[in-house]
Amino acid sequence: MSKKKNPNYKIHRVITALIFVGIYLFYEFITRAHIVNRYLFPLTNEIVKSFQHYWREMLVNAWYSFELLIPALLISAVVAFAVGIPMGLFANIRDILHPVVYAISVIPVLLLSPFALYLAPSFRMASLFLIAYGSVWALLFSVINGIMTIDKRYLDNAATLELTGVEKFFHVILPAASPSIVSGFITSVRSAFVTLVFAEMYGTKYGMGYFVKRNADLGRFEHVWSGFIWMVIVLVTVMAIVEAIKSRLLHWTID
Repeated sequence: MSKKKNPNYKIHRVITALIFVGIYLFYEFITRAHIVNRYLFPLTNEIVKSFQHYWREMLVNAWYSFELLIPALLISAVVAFAVGIPMGLFANIRDILHPVVYAISVIPVLLLSPFALYLAPSFRMASLFLIAYGSVWALLFSVINGIMTIDKRYLDNAATLELTGVEKFFHVILPAASPSIVSGFITSVRSAFVTLVFAEMYGTKYGMGYFVKRNADLGRFEHVWSGFIWMVIVLVTVMAIVEAIKSRLLHWTID
């Protein structure tokens, strides 16, 4: 919900900030009191020093991560719309393809990773395939469901206005299905981040996942924590941008 629509926006943000402060104080307490292993859970000042020392490298790693993430999301979007639109519009196509699509979608990314690494011409191509594969399904099914569950009144109004073909699709079907499609895209972005981190942990020299994996192998857990926190910051920032775009695109819906 936007600031204008929610009179309690500032109060909610204060409560959110207090929750983060509480998490920080809790972590500070359990580490200072030796309740947890100091080797695996370093002091906060050690994590801060790691940030100060590696922030430039983290920025570079984030850049390389986005060089994989953005093309993979574009590929998944193209596939999702190319397959999902016909399946959503035509029941015959949906009846034929839905069992096939569903059967493929349940195959875990981890199961396909060895084949991708061996068969792809480069690690980058393997990573693009895995990220696109891991992120395409949420968007694909949201496109299908968004189109096939459109309120019949919209279609009746389109018929009354004598809208057909491309004009009907872009002025009636796509706007009516957009809430479902945008929600599916947000889920796809989250899934893409998960697969991205997994892909970067093996066979690469850059990326946010690589930074965490390298330091975990070396037993430098203050750097592991700083890398982990950096990934969370990046993900939250990206999701906040996506949510802002969603609110702008779907301003006509009920929050």
